[in-house]
Amino acid sequence: MTQTIPDNSSTHTNANTDAETAAASATNRTHHQAIRSYKNHTPVTGERVYIDPAAVVIGDVQLGDHCSVWPCAVIRGDMHQIRIGHRTSVQDGAVLHITHAGQFNEAGWPLVIGDDVTIGHSVNLHGCTIGNRVLVGIGSIVLDGAIVEDDVVIGAGTLVPPGKVLASGYMYMGSPCKQIRPLKESEKAYFTYSANNYVTLKETFL
Repeated sequence: MTQTIPDNSSTHTNANTDAETAAASATNRTHHQAIRSYKNHTPVTGERVYIDPAAVVIGDVQLGDHCSVWPCAVIRGDMHQIRIGHRTSVQDGAVLHITHAGQFNEAGWPLVIGDDVTIGHSVNLHGCTIGNRVLVGIGSIVLDGAIVEDDVVIGAGTLVPPGKVLASGYMYMGSPCKQIRPLKESEKAYFTYSANNYVTLKETFL
């Protein structure tokens, strides 16, 4: 007697498709929960941007290509704009905010961050300008109107006071910060290494 074996391939295919669709829908829901509109401003993201579901990005915010925003980070563009370049990572617990225009500051301070910037865990950037290829060490604070030029290392726990300018090519540390020494070539090479490392890592989450 010939025994017929049931063909369940279509059932398995449909089940796999349903599971993939459900997973994609869940990802989209969490992504939308992380991104919030405010007063007709909705954050804009470039290509292949990863925003962790536990992060929050609000208002007038633009993120360049291949950026990553990690758990519990907050990027709040509610009273001024925030602009972030390509391949920049905003690590766990970082807070990025602005200064509103008003009686004591007619123009306010936006937050502008360049390309290939690594923003360490629990960093606070407030109404400042960060150039390209900058490492902002864990727990550092950079305040209103400060300007960090290209190719700078800000050591962990550093305080950059309002209006301070950090010249290109140096390491800064302390509270308030002081210029420590010129960067080595190996340290300058680390900027793009760190940025690309986070580009690779975030791809595993997408």
